[in-house]
Amino acid sequence: MSPPILPYRDINLHASASHYAFTSPSSPDSPTLVVDRPTGDLRLNNGVLPGAKRISSIAGILGILKLKLDKYIVVITKAQPMGRLRGHMVYKVAGTEFLPLRERPLHDTDEDTYLALVKDLLRTGPMYFSYSLDLTNSFQRQSQSDMALPLWQRADDRFFWNRFLQSDLIDFSLGGHNTAAVRYGPQPGADPFILPVMFGMLRITPAKVKGTSFTFALITRRSRHRGGTRYFSRGIDEQGNVSNYNETEQVVILNDAAGGLAGFAGGQSITHEGKTGKDLQVMAFVQTRGSVPVYWTEVNNLKYTPKLQVRGVETAVDASRKHFAEQIRIYGENYLVNLVNQKGREERVKNAYEQLVRTLLTAPTENTDADEQTNEKTHLVDPSKRQNEMDRLHYVYFDFHNETKGLKWHRAELLMDRLTDGLSRGGYFRGIESPGAPGGQLDARSVQSSVVRTNCMDCLDRTNVVQSMLGRWAVTRQLIDAGVLHQGEAASDDADFENLFRNIWADNADVVSKAYSGTGALKTDFTRTGKRTRVGMLQDLNNSITRYLRNNFLDGPRQDGFDVFLGTYLPPDSTFDTYKLFVDRRPLIIQAIPYIFAASLFMIFVASFTRRLPDAAVWPLRLFVVFWLVVGAWCIRFIIEHGMLYVNWPKLNTPPAGSEGYQDALIKARTDPIIGKWLPLRRHQRGYSNARLVFLEEGKTRIE
Repeated sequence: MSPPILPYRDINLHASASHYAFTSPSSPDSPTLVVDRPTGDLRLNNGVLPGAKRISSIAGILGILKLKLDKYIVVITKAQPMGRLRGHMVYKVAGTEFLPLRERPLHDTDEDTYLALVKDLLRTGPMYFSYSLDLTNSFQRQSQSDMALPLWQRADDRFFWNRFLQSDLIDFSLGGHNTAAVRYGPQPGADPFILPVMFGMLRITPAKVKGTSFTFALITRRSRHRGGTRYFSRGIDEQGNVSNYNETEQVVILNDAAGGLAGFAGGQSITHEGKTGKDLQVMAFVQTRGSVPVYWTEVNNLKYTPKLQVRGVETAVDASRKHFAEQIRIYGENYLVNLVNQKGREERVKNAYEQLVRTLLTAPTENTDADEQTNEKTHLVDPSKRQNEMDRLHYVYFDFHNETKGLKWHRAELLMDRLTDGLSRGGYFRGIESPGAPGGQLDARSVQSSVVRTNCMDCLDRTNVVQSMLGRWAVTRQLIDAGVLHQGEAASDDADFENLFRNIWADNADVVSKAYSGTGALKTDFTRTGKRTRVGMLQDLNNSITRYLRNNFLDGPRQDGFDVFLGTYLPPDSTFDTYKLFVDRRPLIIQAIPYIFAASLFMIFVASFTRRLPDAAVWPLRLFVVFWLVVGAWCIRFIIEHGMLYVNWPKLNTPPAGSEGYQDALIKARTDPIIGKWLPLRRHQRGYSNARLVFLEEGKTRIE
């Protein structure tokens, strides 16, 4: 069998006024990838074209991004080594550069804003890749892959984060048309230039339990479908994709004798028997998280708890069926752990989820446990018979907040009593590295046949606590089965490993939370220390306030960045359009009120520290302060009452609830006795996507 087709590890970038050229110095017989300027047409050439000057060496090509005025080749200029998995080096994207196809780049405010949004996402978003290991797939799926396919074709489409940016290269590899409508056949020589990148969290560290050393890793893969920020991406879409969907894989590698950060040449078979006398063994446990799969949203209005909207469950049945069909096809039995509150504003989401599960199951049976703290400690919905695919769903509700209130966080372990049987039946993946296998492909000895899908409202804080508990159960069972621990022992008995385990899972919680909410996770003091602390509660307060500010005033541009990078919004193909998309189109008087409020604070501050002359009257200064106090109080009242006018909404794919709420708030503002007469009577469009529906519809769908 021929060695697998892997991305080039080293690429030289050459540039001229007519093209960019990419070559691999370590593969002198490989073709050169040429990107013509300014059309962006791709072709392969034997050797570097004359006239091109070598600029630099790059780590890889992230993709090609088309914006309003130009196309840009996004290249990875810096890659930070993160460690090895089975000898395969894993890197973090540490630096990128945008290469414009036009020799003299065109600029306008929209183009510059598009670039700034994407660059900010690349700067803050943790992205990882490997030249020889498919990071987008779990070890179990890797063992089932066709190693004859190029790495990008083996990648899991859900976690192939730069799939949209790679569309031009992928289309070129598969065959198609260029900009001159010239048809060409498949170009497999382009495959090594296509580098899949994963977005999420990755930690690799040596560990030891009872004198046995092993490699411990935690990988969280964030789905590229329905990607976005906390309040602008909730629930499910018509294709069955849910918001904030993440797959987390916890890995234990025994007999991993290759040390350091050197790695090995991709495509080789790595055998460790000579050093350890034993084959390398991989044990992996996978779990998922994702938003409640019904149509629901929370509409920002500057209040601490946004307005919750939940559509009828019957409207989400088809979409949720698609979602769970994929979950079952990939993972097998699904244990749906729901941690939202059973009372208050979250009750509607809980009830909708349970009604949905009852609809999907053929003949559901239910069981509820109660105690002195709550009348619904747990609530189980299981199928009584197996008649269709959806009968592999098992719903488990746990009243997390009621059971753990009063800092009794150890009571979260009560959930494990309901899951242990299912976890034991589902097991985990165990693979042995077979000497001589192409690319060191694993020989599966056991597979994981079920998954726990956990959610709370955000799929962040409560979810993190429960997933770390499941991870602790898994590593204990794996080490017992491997003979490292005896029955009755636990991995947590080793204080050093327990400290390492807690901190890695807390780091995972922070990374997932920052990507979605903009701040670190709450309750990580429990994850790190095993108990709730007062300091942790103060940190949670700080994070909650920061979330409020970011979600209301900063997340609009972040959501726009996701939409441009992932291709859910396509910039208009026009260099003559004078409509400025990112200009604030609110009435000037609406824009001015926060500045008037800031001016009132400044005036009060100045008046408070102004020294009055001995013979001067007191009342003018007091009257001045009172006047600005009244002005400031009125400004605050107006901003709070018309909060939706001051939320920083996404301007590309504005949520329908946001655009409708904005118009309603504007109509309400016209009734204000002071401001109303300054507002024009016509309805204002705040975002380009609302004003020109053609671009909104174009941005919703990307034909790849």
